[in-house]
Amino acid sequence: MIASADALAPLCTRVRTATRVAIDTEFHAERTYSPRLMVVQLAFEDGVAIVDPLAIADLDPLAQALTQTEVVGHALSSDLKILADRFDVVPHRVFDTQVAAAFLGYGVQISLADLVHDLRGVRLAKSQTVSDWGTRPLSPRQIEYLVDDVAHLLPMQEALLERLAAAGRLEWVREECAALGDIERYRIDERRAYLRIPGATRMNRRELGALRALVRLRDQYARRRDVPPRYILPDDVVAGLATMRPKHEDELVQLRRLDAGARRQLGAAIVEAVAEAEALEEDALPERPKRPLGMARDTLVSLMSIVVGEIARAHDLAPSLLVPRAALERISRELPSDPKAFAEAMELSPWRLELVAEPLQRLLRGEASLGVEGYAQGDPNIRLQP
Repeated sequence: MIASADALAPLCTRVRTATRVAIDTEFHAERTYSPRLMVVQLAFEDGVAIVDPLAIADLDPLAQALTQTEVVGHALSSDLKILADRFDVVPHRVFDTQVAAAFLGYGVQISLADLVHDLRGVRLAKSQTVSDWGTRPLSPRQIEYLVDDVAHLLPMQEALLERLAAAGRLEWVREECAALGDIERYRIDERRAYLRIPGATRMNRRELGALRALVRLRDQYARRRDVPPRYILPDDVVAGLATMRPKHEDELVQLRRLDAGARRQLGAAIVEAVAEAEALEEDALPERPKRPLGMARDTLVSLMSIVVGEIARAHDLAPSLLVPRAALERISRELPSDPKAFAEAMELSPWRLELVAEPLQRLLRGEASLGVEGYAQGDPNIRLQP
C-alpha cells in the first residue's frame, strides 16, 4: 500500500527500471468535469502495489516513471486518458490484452474476468464493480478486487504473445497498441465539440456558429466549477439557444428548461456569446456537417460491409476491427477510381488494406458479385463470386 510521498519515491524507481508493469485505475467520473483518480494498481513479476491518490498530493513522478517502461493493461484507453488529462503524459510502450484478444477471435470487448477465466482458469470475484472508491480505509474485499484486476495481466500477456506469434498477428497487435501510446488520441478537439450536440446536423451555418460559441462557454464554466458540462446547460438547452440566438436576456424565458437561477448566472454570458457568433463574417462560420449519404450510397456501404464481414469472419476477426464504417462511407462519398486513391480514401494500415482493398474494388467495379451458398442445406454463407 502506497499512501505517502516517501513510499512513492522507491516505487517510481522500481517502475522505471522494470521491464514491464501492469496497470489499472479506479476513478469516479459522474459528478466532475474530469474523472477523479481514486486508486492506481500496479503489478510486477512478484507482487502488486496499490497507490492511494487521495493521500498523495503529487503523482506526477509516477506518471513520468510509467513512460520509461512497457505498460500492460486491459481496455487501457480509459486509464491512459486519465493520465493524459491529469499529467499530460501517457506511456509510450503499451500492450492492451483486450486488443490482443480481439485479434485472436475473442471479439472486441471481452471482459477482463472472461479473459482471465479462459487463459488462466481463474474466476474473478467482481463484487466491487460499483464500489465507492472514495471511501477510506479500503475494505479487505476492495483490496482483493484491486489486486485481482492487475495480478493476472503479465502472465496473460505472455500467453497472448505466444498465440499471436503462432497466428502471425503479433505485428498487427503491436501496431494497434502503439496507437494507444499517442497522447493526441486522448485530447478532445474542442473546435468540433459542438457537433456532438443532438440536432447539430440540421442547423444552418449561422446557427452552428452560435452553437459553437455556446458549447465553448458551457465548457469554460464546467471546467471552472469542476462539474460535467450538462450540469451547466443540458444539450437540448444549448441546441435551443443556438436556434433561437437571443439578442436580449429577456428572451431566455422562452426556454422552459433554462430556469431562473441559470438565467441569472449565465444570461449575460449567453447573450454575449451569441452576439460574438452573430458578428462573424460568413467565411468564418463553421461548415455544415456532411449530409447523409442518401439511399443509393448507403446501400453501397451496406454491400461493402457484407464483404468486409465475410473477410473478417474468414480471419476470425471482428468486422469493426478490420474496417471502420467511416472508411466505407468515405469510399461511397468520394468514389475513388484508381487503387492509389482508393487506399488513400480508406485510411487503413497496410495489413488491413492487403486484406480488403482488392475484394472491395472488384465488387465496386462490377468484376465480382455477392452470392449466397448453402441456404438449402441450412448453412447460408455469403461469398464474393467472380
